[in-house]
Amino acid sequence: MARLLGAVTALLGVVYAQNTSLPTVDLGYEIYRASDFNDTGRFYNFSNIRYAAPPVGQLRFAPPEAPAENRSSIQNGDVGRICPQASPAWSALSTQFLTTLILGQESNITEVYVPPGANASSAVRTPGPLETEDCLFLDVFVPEKIYERANSSGYGAPVLVWIYGGGYTGGNKYENPAGLLAASGNVSSGEVIYVSLNYRLGALGFLSGPSYQAQGGISNLALHDQRFALEWIQNYIHQFGGDPNRVTVFGESAGGGSIMHQITAYGGSQGPVPFQQAVPQSPGWMPVQSNVLQEDTYQKFLNLTNSTSLADLRNLTSEEVMRANFQQIAYDSHWGTYIYGPVVDGNFVPQQPGQLLAQGRFDKDVRVMVGHNANEGTYFTPPYINTTERIVEQLQNTFENMPSSSIDYIVNTLYPPVFDGTYPYTDNYTRASLMVSEGIFTCNTNYLSTGFNNKTYSYLFAVPPAFHGLDVAFTYFDGGATGFIPFTVTNRTVAVALQDFITSFAENGVPEAEGIRQFNMYGPDARVLELNVTGIEEVRDSNASNRCKWWQLALYS
Repeated sequence: MARLLGAVTALLGVVYAQNTSLPTVDLGYEIYRASDFNDTGRFYNFSNIRYAAPPVGQLRFAPPEAPAENRSSIQNGDVGRICPQASPAWSALSTQFLTTLILGQESNITEVYVPPGANASSAVRTPGPLETEDCLFLDVFVPEKIYERANSSGYGAPVLVWIYGGGYTGGNKYENPAGLLAASGNVSSGEVIYVSLNYRLGALGFLSGPSYQAQGGISNLALHDQRFALEWIQNYIHQFGGDPNRVTVFGESAGGGSIMHQITAYGGSQGPVPFQQAVPQSPGWMPVQSNVLQEDTYQKFLNLTNSTSLADLRNLTSEEVMRANFQQIAYDSHWGTYIYGPVVDGNFVPQQPGQLLAQGRFDKDVRVMVGHNANEGTYFTPPYINTTERIVEQLQNTFENMPSSSIDYIVNTLYPPVFDGTYPYTDNYTRASLMVSEGIFTCNTNYLSTGFNNKTYSYLFAVPPAFHGLDVAFTYFDGGATGFIPFTVTNRTVAVALQDFITSFAENGVPEAEGIRQFNMYGPDARVLELNVTGIEEVRDSNASNRCKWWQLALYS
């Protein structure tokens, strides 16, 4: 939390003075003054703009609604907000394990992890000062020269919209975009507007199940929040100098997975999505389509809050709801799982995105640049897995309703215990890690590329150790020092190239970076641009495989 507060201070400036020299934007329902001006990057920060009504009371577990009019004073974004956070207990152990790998040390995590179980007496951390249910806000960062041309006839700058990751249970909009804004001028003279948004998390954003829906609850509320914020951008970004017809969404992990769900929303039946381009990075989610599993999760949440219905949940205090959300996620999550995330609901998510992409049920006009990391599965794979039997146990914990026939097919046919170099793993641990990597993350990138007739751009982030999430620091590189420090930027060339690819794609629809080889489309040869410390080269996508074809069938339950 100290790191987050520091980041907020850096983004918004040390003092929130009502500086009347800073520009204002009239949104109709509210008037916002820029919170800060960055003299180095020459951009304004309009922070904490409310895009939806507070999702509390009867709006808790309800779709987002338009905010009420409040024009009594000019807002200056001086109150930072993030949605209620939670993380599984295993995540700290996993971070410890990854650190030992990076430092070349032996792990001491050898015992099988068993979730302790959530109950009323489970310990609960104190929520951070920025955490609140009333969290549906976004930030807009506008270069000075773009803002000065706002509302000019025929002018509109491209817009980059960040959707954060965090396992669908944590994360927030506070990343520092200074490096990206600077990179937008590296390849051309253009620049971009940057937007980041909050969305509801955990139970508050992803509660679901037959009883929940029968009681009037809407599943996948977080995806509805994201869509509502993207519609807000369509309606208001021109007032900051942005072009609503040049919007590129990008996001990592849960953010990338959210983008795939947005592209395939409603099976493509409700017209164009509110963006034109997408850069999903390591898109992932736990594929839940079992009504039994959803119902069980809902009933456990009711029990934790001593409730019997959705109406009871709406009458609870924020403290009670946040406490139960934290307890369930922290203490009921098996290693590699988060309890909550997108589910098949028959509405926003009629089927898994991979199936919808295979069936052509999505917005086909979106232009896509997608990326994944070389070592996605390690963070989510218990370090004590050393036998096929333990792999089976992990699959049963990860895919709780997967039929035994599917598990047998995975361990005997797709990923057999063969360690002679025939398959891309050398022991049972790396075998299990590959299952997680492909089944939850990397195959998703192949579904996108093949769904869009191979007319996408695809890259592989392979800077060692290339663990899941390590590319975020490269995406937000601010030009500072580099070095071999765990979980930070270790190669300036790759960081600058990645930023150039993202910003040039946002500006022109074609990723390019000065001094770097041409970034070709995926094409029928499944071409992927590998970003590594040894060079940036074109390779064949390892996800263009029979393994990914099987995962795309979604035989989970």
